[in-house]
Amino acid sequence: MSDRKPLESLVDAYGLALTELGATHPRLTVYSAAAPEADPLGEFLARFPDRFFRVDGHEPKMIGMAATTAADGRTVFASGPSALVAGRSYSAVRTVSAAGANVKVVATDGGFPAEGTPTTRPMMEDIGLMRDLPGMAVVVPADARTTQSAVRVLAGASGPAYLRLTGEPLPNIGHESFQIGRAAVVHSGTDLTIVAVGAFVARALDVAEELSRVGVSVRVLDFASVKPFDEKALLRAARETGAILTMEEHSVLTGVGALVASATAEEYPVPVRRIGVPDLVLEPGAAQAGRDRYGMSNEHCLEEAWTLLRARGKVQ
Repeated sequence: MSDRKPLESLVDAYGLALTELGATHPRLTVYSAAAPEADPLGEFLARFPDRFFRVDGHEPKMIGMAATTAADGRTVFASGPSALVAGRSYSAVRTVSAAGANVKVVATDGGFPAEGTPTTRPMMEDIGLMRDLPGMAVVVPADARTTQSAVRVLAGASGPAYLRLTGEPLPNIGHESFQIGRAAVVHSGTDLTIVAVGAFVARALDVAEELSRVGVSVRVLDFASVKPFDEKALLRAARETGAILTMEEHSVLTGVGALVASATAEEYPVPVRRIGVPDLVLEPGAAQAGRDRYGMSNEHCLEEAWTLLRARGKVQ
């Protein structure tokens, strides 16, 4: 991992952003499936108890209640573990999508679990599930600052959204504020493009910095807005760099890698290699061990980058 410091919690940033918004958005309402002792929304509850509802253990019911609340003209955020709010509650979320309800579904443990947290089998298909739903925005921030910006943007936008937050604290990557439908260029380059989301944006920057030491110029795009996605930025990168490496903590079958591969194949075919979770049933495990086990180590990311560079004749 990069030496960019400090590491900050995206989930805590989510709670802080909602608390700040609660003071200026009187119709903002929050649902949570988290246990009280682990809930980042404790401050929101303390300040706005009449607009906070805990529905621990009944996540599909929580999503249904959130949709009913949104029908009253409110903006609703409903959060919990991804396996519960995106998996167990999928049918309810489909109903939210079909209705165009102003409900923002928030996964608070996207990707591999953080070190020191209970290690359950992670859900690595949620981005694909949510991306398939009509009208559903999908947002995967890479750091705490982007998370806060994304929460503010989603609170001001009408309609359903899925916000996937990495449970692991991440370094600040230091780019401009989040914009729906826009990718951020967090590192300029002309030899290769890395498209990354979530925890892997910092890792993509590590790869870009490592390659820059040997004269290789790498562009890094943070696709925090997975849907709608910035097709113009993607195709511009394909034309200008000639090859794309995708990096994500999600299934390669249905995530951002699949999105990039299909979009470039239709509009501007270039070599694409995808780093992500293979088509396997994952074992429980914390972040770094999980990445190393399933082929997502820093070393493997560099190897894949070199493979693309050699294929394009950029290096010997």
